[in-house]
Amino acid sequence: MSATSRQLVAPPLTLGGCATLACIWEATAAKPGNVYRGADFDDLTYADFLTSATVIGPIIDRTPEQGVGVTILAAVTATRAAVATNTNLGMLLLIAPLAAAPSGLPLSANIDPILAALDYNDTCAVYEAIPLSQPGGMGEVAEADVNEPPPAGLTLRAAMAMAADRDVIARQYVNGFVEVFRTADRIEQHVADGQPLGEAIVIAFMELLAEEPDSLIARKAGLDAAREVSQHAATILDSRRHGDDAFHAMRAEYDFWLRADGHRRNPGTTADVIAAALFVLLREKRLNWPVKFYAQQT
Repeated sequence: MSATSRQLVAPPLTLGGCATLACIWEATAAKPGNVYRGADFDDLTYADFLTSATVIGPIIDRTPEQGVGVTILAAVTATRAAVATNTNLGMLLLIAPLAAAPSGLPLSANIDPILAALDYNDTCAVYEAIPLSQPGGMGEVAEADVNEPPPAGLTLRAAMAMAADRDVIARQYVNGFVEVFRTADRIEQHVADGQPLGEAIVIAFMELLAEEPDSLIARKAGLDAAREVSQHAATILDSRRHGDDAFHAMRAEYDFWLRADGHRRNPGTTADVIAAALFVLLREKRLNWPVKFYAQQT
């Protein structure tokens, strides 16, 4: 078999394998303000993300049989047992519906029926999973607060609709995963343009961040802070027209600034969308193998 033909053959990944690899790649890419290889937080490490990615794989494999809500709760429970911190709640909220979609058609054509079929049992499972994961910046809301049992009959999509105006992940349940699929397309295009996958992920991450203020930052530091982070991302992306050196220098300064103040400006929700987008690319076999993650050293 020639080298060219080998590049077109994807490894036989299960649903869980796709989820595990997507989460590993997301954590490995040097996204500003996030944990990645060689850039831990005091209370959250790269190893925590790799461990979490591994333990959720067998649970994601069972999504078509056990359903979305049960999958999310089981995966959060396994994660808490393994690392005792929240590494992946947002990722699981996005990946589980994508894993429930039947194969054979593009996920973008299959996701809406999955979301429409989510019922009260799914809601109850997610309401149990969210406090268990202890996500950052969660306060109380007037209606359908996750710290209390959900109102009778509330579907998961309806529950997410109540938070869609303030949370990018919740919005995906309403708009059919628009940002997830757009981000997958962007990563694929950046790779097609010659970027290694790790760099394609970072650029797509910053493009999404420039467009959408990060929900985690807004919860922890306020919407104005989240908008400031997005404005800086747009400015740094614009610097690409002056060459890679300028872009990488500004990106490094941006990374340092985001990590200051106890990483309250950590764009964690944007990172969750990246993981889901990578799951889409893996499940739909839209990457050429072997995948080049890093640029070749010269």
